[in-house]
Parts: sequence; C-alpha cells; structure tokens
Amino acid sequence: MIWTTTGTLDAVPATTRPDLVAQPVAAALAHLAPEIAATVGVASIDADLADTAVFCERYGVAPEASANCVVVNGRRGGDERFAACMVLATTRADVNGVVRRRLDVRTASFAPMDEAVALTGMQFGGITPIGLPVGWPILVDAAVAAAPEVVLGGGIRGSKLFLPGSALLALPGAELVEGLGRAIG
Repeated sequence: MIWTTTGTLDAVPATTRPDLVAQPVAAALAHLAPEIAATVGVASIDADLADTAVFCERYGVAPEASANCVVVNGRRGGDERFAACMVLATTRADVNGVVRRRLDVRTASFAPMDEAVALTGMQFGGITPIGLPVGWPILVDAAVAAAPEVVLGGGIRGSKLFLPGSALLALPGAELVEGLGRAIG
C-alpha cells in the first residue's frame, strides 16, 4: 500500500512495526480483518512534535488530512460513559450537543488527561481509536469517514498512523455521526 498524506515521512505497514505503536494498538491491529489492517501505515516522528499544528508544519502534512481522537465522558445518574470522537483537525467535536445526546448524558466533557491515559493505555497526544477499551463507542464524523486518507496518533507520541477514513468504520463500536465536527471559529 502507498500512503499519500505522509508529507516528508515514510510510512510502512503498521502490522510490521508493533514497536511504533502502543501495546493496545498493536493488539487491535492483530485482530482487525487482514484487508483493513493492510491499509494502516505507521511512521516514526519526534515525540516533541506530536501536537497536530506543529506536526503538520514540521512534516508537511495538510491539517485537513489530520484527524484528532478526542476522549469524552459524561454521567447519567451514577453511570459514567466514555466515547472517542474522530474529527478532522480543522474542526472541533460538538461535545455539548451531538456527543451528549449520543451518550444520553446530562453533560459531556473532555475526559481528564490522566484518566484518558490510564483507561486507554496510550499516551496523551497520541490516543487513537484503534485499541480503545471494549464497549466504547467510536463516533466518526462523516468528513473523517469520507477522507481518502487521514493521519492520526499511534497510541504513543512518537508515531503517526495513516489510513483511509472509511477504515475507521470497521473498528469495533464505530459509528458514522453526521455533524460531529464543527467548524472552528
């Protein structure tokens, strides 16, 4: 497979480099259908350059090709619910509208960093939908799913994944959500 949104990076099949992803990501890649797993590339990056804007500038990747995985939580009664939201880096997840209604909670907010890291087994700034805890919904904005290829975290700050946006819909718990990503500004 040839990945096209890599900018100055060289991607290789992610299944051949489990050392470049977090352990939960490597385990999930091994359980994906082979035809989906084959579409996932990985490249090593400088961990200090993992944040989207800095990453895109340094490695020549278009911000509109980058997708962010945002971990959100909400409560209803004593029940705490989590979800991952996949939105393009040029948009912001509609946490208080779309996500709150989908989770059926009174309020929804970004999960605290320490909690998101502990629950996912991934590094903050590298959290990805591949390998998230069982039972978490993965809400994929329609623009992400329609993208021919997106760049996202590898579970660690020192790598990025490259894959067709539609491949995210093959993940356990993934669902297409219209209007999840809202324009910034």
